[in-house]
Amino acid sequence: MHKTRLEAFSDGVIAIIITIMVLELKVPHGDSFAALRPLLPVVLSYVLSFVYVGIYWNNHHHLLTGVTRISGGVLWANLHLLFWLSMTPVATGWMGENHFAPATLALYGVVLLMSALAFSILQNRLLAVNGRNSTLGQALGHDWKGKVSPLLYCVGIGSSFFNTWVSGACYVLVALLWLAPDPRIERALAATKPAEAEA
Repeated sequence: MHKTRLEAFSDGVIAIIITIMVLELKVPHGDSFAALRPLLPVVLSYVLSFVYVGIYWNNHHHLLTGVTRISGGVLWANLHLLFWLSMTPVATGWMGENHFAPATLALYGVVLLMSALAFSILQNRLLAVNGRNSTLGQALGHDWKGKVSPLLYCVGIGSSFFNTWVSGACYVLVALLWLAPDPRIERALAATKPAEAEA
C-alpha cells in the first residue's frame, strides 16, 4: 500500500471525528444571549477537542511527508491511533455535558494520553521501516514535546480528582505546546530538496 492511501483513509476518519463532535452541539432554547450560557462548557470542550484533533491531523501529515515506505505494522499502528482519536467525541461530550466534573476530566485525559502514546508508536514504527537516516529520523531529534506531553497528561488525570482547574490547565498547556506546526520535518524536507536537485 502506498502512503497516500493511508493518508486519505486517515484524513477521512479524522473528518468524521470532527463531524461527530460538532453534531453534539445543540441549538440553544431561547432567543437571547442568556440562552447560550448553559452551552458554554459544551462549546469550550468542543473547541479544545477540535484543536487537539487538528494538531493530530497536522502532525500526522508531517509525519507521513517525511517517509517513503510503510508496512503492515505501520498500518496497525495507524489504526491504533485512529481508534483513540475516535474516542475523543465521547470523552468531549461527557465532559461538556457534566461541566468538567472530575471523572469526566480524568477520562478525557486518558483519551489524550492514549492518543499521544499511539502517535508515538506510529512514529517509532515509521522509523523502524524507514531508518534513522530518513528525513523523519533526522527531523525528530530529541522530541522533547513528545516526552513532556504524556507527563502533563498524567498530572492532569491525577489532579482531576483534587483540582479540576489544574487538570484543565494541563490539557490546555499541552495543546498550546503543539499548536504551532512542528517545523522540524519541514526543515528536514527543505534540506533534502537541494541535495535531490544536485543529484
